[in-house]
Amino acid sequence: MSKPELPSLSDTIARHGLNARKALGQHFLLDPAICARIAALAGDLAGRHVLEVGPGPGGLTRALLETAAASVLAVELDARAVIALQELVAAYPARLRVLEADALGVDPAEALPAPRRIIANLPYNVASPLLVRWLRGAAALEGMTLMFQLEVAERITAAPATSAYGRLAVLAQWRCRCDLLLRLPPGAFSPPPKVWSAVVGFTPHAEDPPPALFAAMEKLTAAAFGQRRKMLRGALKTLGNAEALLNQAGIAGDRRGETLTVAEFDRLARSLASRG
Repeated sequence: MSKPELPSLSDTIARHGLNARKALGQHFLLDPAICARIAALAGDLAGRHVLEVGPGPGGLTRALLETAAASVLAVELDARAVIALQELVAAYPARLRVLEADALGVDPAEALPAPRRIIANLPYNVASPLLVRWLRGAAALEGMTLMFQLEVAERITAAPATSAYGRLAVLAQWRCRCDLLLRLPPGAFSPPPKVWSAVVGFTPHAEDPPPALFAAMEKLTAAAFGQRRKMLRGALKTLGNAEALLNQAGIAGDRRGETLTVAEFDRLARSLASRG
């Protein structure tokens, strides 16, 4: 099948007044080579149904449609971009759907058939909340390939006992294998952000934890890293009877949150969840 003729991304932006808006955390990827590289990092997309969030003028969307993906669902909050993307819908009517919505309210498992993947250059201002939302149902996903600010990507992939290790690392690595795949300079985006960005690949572990256990892990990590210099017996006081909780999990109270492995956090979360 021949590739459809489309206007350039710069032409699309100009015709639709699609200047990036800081309030929406928008930094557009316009280089086709970079977009194709990100799509390739997601692996073989043949037969896969892809969720993209924040497509903007559609640079990454075009790259995804040039793969063997079965379908792409692009979720966009900016009405200007939704209108601009209709040209792409017309070129790929059987494979592209554009949904004007807040992605935080979209359940990938309900929106797409399996096998499903999420591939996105995430808006900076909602990247972390979106990730945590998807981690709750990660087992329904084959994988995620997501762009973050480099600092956030380094926090997600950080090892214990490092300065970047914290709540986001524990939650992400508890539910997925996390790999930092690609770093991109500010100049790769329009407009250029003030910081570097990076793509992280997520491979979910089998079976999601019960909602009560995930909620316990969120409470636990918020408390453990809320005051990083505090020993756990003090940091976890807000959860009630911290010493008993630590003893049940076999963890010394004089340790600090950043020294615990993900497996140790799992033991603590299960102890907390067992309280009912």
